[in-house]
Amino acid sequence: MSVEKSTSRKDLACTAEATAYQKAFGAQLREQVVERGEPFAVAQADTPHELFHAMDIPLVSNQWWSAYISAKRLSGRYFTTMDELGYPANRCRYCSLGLACSLANDPSTAPWGGLPKPTVLVARLTCDCVQQVFSQWARVLGTEFFAMEAPAWEHKDPNWFLHSRDQWQTVYEPGRIALMVDEMRQLVALLEARTGRRFDEQRLAHLMERINEQEGYIAEAAEMVAKARPCPVSIGDQMPNTMIPQWHRGSDWAVAHAKRFRDEVGERVHRGIGVAANERLRLMWIGAGLWHDTGFYQSLEERLGAVFVWSMYMPFAGPQYIRDVQGKPFEALASRICSMNEVLHLPPWMNGWMVHEALRSGIDAVVVLVPPASRLSQSGTQLTCLALQEAGIPVLQLDADMVDAKQWSRDAMVSHMESFLKSRGLV
Repeated sequence: MSVEKSTSRKDLACTAEATAYQKAFGAQLREQVVERGEPFAVAQADTPHELFHAMDIPLVSNQWWSAYISAKRLSGRYFTTMDELGYPANRCRYCSLGLACSLANDPSTAPWGGLPKPTVLVARLTCDCVQQVFSQWARVLGTEFFAMEAPAWEHKDPNWFLHSRDQWQTVYEPGRIALMVDEMRQLVALLEARTGRRFDEQRLAHLMERINEQEGYIAEAAEMVAKARPCPVSIGDQMPNTMIPQWHRGSDWAVAHAKRFRDEVGERVHRGIGVAANERLRLMWIGAGLWHDTGFYQSLEERLGAVFVWSMYMPFAGPQYIRDVQGKPFEALASRICSMNEVLHLPPWMNGWMVHEALRSGIDAVVVLVPPASRLSQSGTQLTCLALQEAGIPVLQLDADMVDAKQWSRDAMVSHMESFLKSRGLV
């Protein structure tokens, strides 16, 4: 598969700015850590990155690192290393690709020459594989793994997204929030002991307000995309302009970039610019990004006028990140973190939100990524598919992995999707 065939078309000027910023971040990180011996961390996406940002400790998200490795067409090579070492064939690719890269220990091929030794690895125990992956990764890198709990959520409100900003203490349950706050304070104590830096709760409070501003811009862009006809920006542009700022959320650059993105989307809406010359179908993508072949999303735009207008990354910004802090920055942050994977993967939160979003965005059909070895990504998928179908929206499930291209064929999947749309009378 060629890079040209796999890479999506980018229509927005700010997309190049976001990717350039992340590239510069990688170079700066290596200089800080390798040459100057400064601390940094590796953490799952659903952990409190804000604590690290408030202490000026650079952080690499494991999910972003996996996506980056996959986009560089290196996942097959590193997964072969895991096969040779006897790791189980049904392992979760998304969570374990970073470990695979470290096990391969080949600086000549690894992005950035491989990750330097982090001060700490952090993950919530959201599924059985996470503890195993991060424990072994910590041993390989010679560092410490800080595990965080993922307690059960009894308050089952399918409309959580309508109340998450100002009623978070009720929606996410006081007991779950209190447990997360306690663990976050333990993490702060560990970081202070390992780095000699001091944590300032007032700085966290300021950061939370800046994040609210940033996510507000992203939420405005998501609302424009939902309402605009034609769709002004494809998910090939939505993903980097949402997620790269998320990895730096609350920073001056991230807030300013979110505003630039919103403004560029708004300008395209004002001018009536669409991503396809003749938009006829609006598609929804459920699941993580198809990082090894993001060009797939644009494969039927011109021939069928079928445009992917929705993925979780941009519309997730409003309900899941914005919090009225209410003078309680730790608790507000805990409410954000303790639910992040649950609302994306488990019923009734997942299916309630997905149906709402599909109806809000005028979706004609949904494509769901079902990675065979990713348990968390499968947990609520079937009930979500059923809920969407009951709402009158056709659903196609694709058996594919977000970072492992071994069983992927662009031509076969495009043909499969086209046949599905035709069988439903949509084209």
